[in-house]
Amino acid sequence: MSNPATLAATVAGADAIAAELGGPSGPRPRVTFSRRNIILYGTLIFAAIYYLIPLYVMVVTSLKGMPEIRLGNIFSPPIEITFEPWVKAWATACTGLNCDGLSRGFWNSVRITVPSVVLSIAIASVNGYALANWRFKGADLFFTILIFGAFIPYQVMIYPIVIMLREIGLYGSLTGLVIVHSIFGMPILTLLFRNYFSSLPEELFKAARVDGAGFWGIYLRIMLPMSLPIFVVAVILQVTGIWNDFLFGVVYTRPDTYPMTVQLNNIVNSTQGVKEYNVNMAATIITGLVPLAIYFISGKLFVRGIAAGAVKG
Repeated sequence: MSNPATLAATVAGADAIAAELGGPSGPRPRVTFSRRNIILYGTLIFAAIYYLIPLYVMVVTSLKGMPEIRLGNIFSPPIEITFEPWVKAWATACTGLNCDGLSRGFWNSVRITVPSVVLSIAIASVNGYALANWRFKGADLFFTILIFGAFIPYQVMIYPIVIMLREIGLYGSLTGLVIVHSIFGMPILTLLFRNYFSSLPEELFKAARVDGAGFWGIYLRIMLPMSLPIFVVAVILQVTGIWNDFLFGVVYTRPDTYPMTVQLNNIVNSTQGVKEYNVNMAATIITGLVPLAIYFISGKLFVRGIAAGAVKG
């Protein structure tokens, strides 16, 4: 039996000779159709098809006229493409007495989402920064309460919040819904920011303190410039959660201030006239375009924020 050391030296010498003669070198090529690759890519392809088929049906249905839809083949591409369902879903679809489509709900959702995202992220980032770098009295108790609040079911708090908003005169208004979204988004965002700031080098904070920087100076000049990934994570989470919310929108607003998701529900579940599946599909796609666009634009930063310590600690 050959000595392993002698065999290794022989192989190394053969590789060196092959390299000098211009022969093949480097690692051996991997087997493309191995069992592992077949299982891995087969699972990924199956999952992709599983999620893409409903999207395909939605898109092709939204581009068909009602006579073509009545033929019954939902998987066939449109014979004659029409964008009339999209126009109707946006501008003229009826929900009860209102026939202004999703347009009113869209602008209501914008007026709800933008201030809610800005307010909740601004407060949560300061909370996380204070909890991570400034050990004030009662910090552990405050953090425990926040974590507890992050896991309270929303349904438990609906009625008390209705009473509170009614007492301060904000029930049924967009301002009241902005406050609700900001409060409910703050616990989990504070946790994310606290864990992210804890993962940053502590020496930077200490050096800034030695140089005389205070609470806001360190936050604005050191922490914020280094925190773009976690801010992107927070924006994606908040925009997606607030834009797609239905429960708070239907409870805390009135018909003239309904967000887009409530308008979509009213259009799809309308019992008046003919069931226009093409309009319903177009309305559904339009409603989901904003969070999809956010994901596509900032997906890489989202992964960076998660990988950089957003969920550690």
